[in-house]
Order: sequence, then C-alpha cells, then structure tokens
Amino acid sequence: MTGRTSARDEILGRVRSALAGVEPTHEPVLAPSAVHDPAPSHRQVVDLFAERVADYRAVVDRVSAADLPGHLAGLFAPTERVVVPPGLDADLLAAVPTPVADDDLTGDVLTAADLDTTDAVLTTATVGIAETGTIVLDHGPGQGRRALTLVPDRHVCVVRADQVVPDVPDAMAPLGGSIAAGRPLTWISGPSATSDIELTRVEGVHGPRTLHVVLVE
Repeated sequence: MTGRTSARDEILGRVRSALAGVEPTHEPVLAPSAVHDPAPSHRQVVDLFAERVADYRAVVDRVSAADLPGHLAGLFAPTERVVVPPGLDADLLAAVPTPVADDDLTGDVLTAADLDTTDAVLTTATVGIAETGTIVLDHGPGQGRRALTLVPDRHVCVVRADQVVPDVPDAMAPLGGSIAAGRPLTWISGPSATSDIELTRVEGVHGPRTLHVVLVE
C-alpha cells in the first residue's frame, strides 16, 4: 500500500510542477452546435422509396399518370389471366387484357384454387413508406381481399407519388381511418421470400414470387 501511495504522490507532484505557471481560464467551453439536416423534399422521399423497394428485389417502374394505362397494358400478355379487385379505376381495368373479377358483393368470389390458376393480380395501395420500402394495403376499393395478393404468383401494385411518406409514423395519418374502421392492413416489403437453415433464399413460398411496383409521378 505504501508503494502505491508513493507512486501516486510522485505522479501528482509531476502534474503540479508542469502546471505551476499555467493561469486557469474561466472562458466557458461551448459544445459544438448540433447539425440538423434539412427536411428532405418530397421528390427525395419518392426517390428513396423507389430505391428501397428495388433493394427488396421488386421491380419498380416510374411512369407519368398520362402513360400509366399504356404502361400497364404492356405488362400483361394477352393470354394472362389477371385478378382485378372491385373498385379498381376504370382506366386501370381497361389496361388488363384478360381480367378475372373477384367481387364478394356480387358473389363472384374466387376460391384459393381459382386464384392459383391465375397469372397475376393488379391492385392499388393506400400508402408507401420510403424509409422501409414498404407498401401498405388497407383492402379498400381497388385493393381487394387479402387472399388476392397472397395466392397469385405476381403482384402488380400501382402507387401514386402523393401516397409516399417518409417513415412509418408518417403512415399513421393516411391509415388512421382504416384502423378506426377495423380494416386489416397488409404491409408488403418486396416479394414473398424465406430462407432455409442454410440461408438459401426461396421466393414465392407464402405469397407472390414477383412484386412489380408502378410508381405514378
């Protein structure tokens, strides 16, 4: 213990000697001011959304509203049977060469076996989240039952640029009415995918193998 005390006293003595001629300063030390990045523009938010959706191995097409019907028409072969939900906009419906209607109001409801024989489904969305690259469906008009976007092998989803928000908390406002009404919400981040114990990625196990997002600007 004595040896330790002596060594400490020696070190402190050297520090005192080194500081003997130094005058203390009373000037306050100012912390560097926090740097806040300016809020991103909506264009940047939309760009991030497109980038993040593509990161999930989805196909992303950016088109104008005027070009949308023609672009959609080019996505489906004449022989492809495409499921169309009730309430889909007339211009979108007209772009589908072989539509297969599903409407629980009229009783024309497709079974899981029926859906399994179709090639694709075309829907709209309620909101797109840029930070996570997520599309949210509340299954209102133009979006159909949840099964419609789970069974067909390809999901073509039309998202308007004005539906894209920066992050998850920002999505609560456009989804608030659907939540209050008790509607189910489907959150989609890329095509359906899973991995086995060896981390081999397999797509299409419990949902569409292909997600094709048409971003309308």
